[in-house]
Amino acid sequence: MEMESQLSSQIETRKENKKNKSVLKLSILVLNCLVLAIGNTGGPLLLRLYFIKGGKKIWLSSWLEMGGWPVMFLPLTISYLYRRRTNPNTETKVCFITPTLFMASAALGLLTGVDNYFYSYGVSRLPVSTSALIISTQLAFTAVFAFLLVRQKFTSYSINAVVLLTVGAVVLGLRASGDRPGNESNKQYFTGFFMTLAAAVLYGFILPMVELTYKKANQVVTYSLVMEMQMVMSLFATAFCTVGMLINNDFQTIPGEAKEFALGEPYYYVLLSFSAIVWQFFFMGAIGVIFCASSLLSAVMIAVLLPLTEILAVLIFHEKFKAEKAVSLFLSLWGFVSYLYGEIKETNKKKRLLNQKL
Repeated sequence: MEMESQLSSQIETRKENKKNKSVLKLSILVLNCLVLAIGNTGGPLLLRLYFIKGGKKIWLSSWLEMGGWPVMFLPLTISYLYRRRTNPNTETKVCFITPTLFMASAALGLLTGVDNYFYSYGVSRLPVSTSALIISTQLAFTAVFAFLLVRQKFTSYSINAVVLLTVGAVVLGLRASGDRPGNESNKQYFTGFFMTLAAAVLYGFILPMVELTYKKANQVVTYSLVMEMQMVMSLFATAFCTVGMLINNDFQTIPGEAKEFALGEPYYYVLLSFSAIVWQFFFMGAIGVIFCASSLLSAVMIAVLLPLTEILAVLIFHEKFKAEKAVSLFLSLWGFVSYLYGEIKETNKKKRLLNQKL
């Protein structure tokens, strides 16, 4: 009788621990989704504002996407102080990243620097509403690379979501030149279109590679480690873009561009500063969602935030919103609902199986 009581107590303790871990992980996931939402909507709008108001430097705009990496010291410091306070009797490690993970993060950072250049070039030529829809195709590329690299399991719902989002981007591409800015040639416009598409392909590869790095880490992957890896990635992406700026002589011409900026010189530097910070929200949120869930969910979140970016671009920049964009938007929303419904069904199925085992 006593053994049965102990066994029952152990089962209840296991259930409670699993529940607490699930609640904590869900809380971190929701937080990262909010951070990603801020970066995914604010980043493209600030970048487009820079180009609309007279900015012309693609390498500089690429640099801004990762140049805000020093802000990562704030959450890392808070994390360190928290660990130190909660474990006063043990020596608190300053950082968790190993040389192997450092090298992997550096390589991913360089790839991200290349991706940033592709994306910035595209945004310089395309309306935000168009570039956002093209970027949504990264979900399809993420799905393919996630299957190849991390053996991502697919359901009929996730496959349906990938197909719908891809078709939505194709619909947009068929009528792409319809919203070409009047001061651009077809060649410039389509170069921007394909550079944005290349950015979607490359980032679709980077997200599963981050997930694969977590899986191959050979150590416990904590949220502090995730932030450290993000800072290293940002540092090397910034270094890559800095080389591009030096070759292009961007540093010498920044003061002149600031004086000619349509919003005024002070707002030029304010815009650059806010852009750097907001883009850090995007990248931190993206890898945070990978840490809590998967690279596929991170790509889905980026795609589902598309409607908000679309609406804000139309309201702020008075961009055209033609029929093909409406169709593409509808397909994107349909794809997300399909994915979300499938994930809910899978989660409920796993819970039932877990309860049966316990």
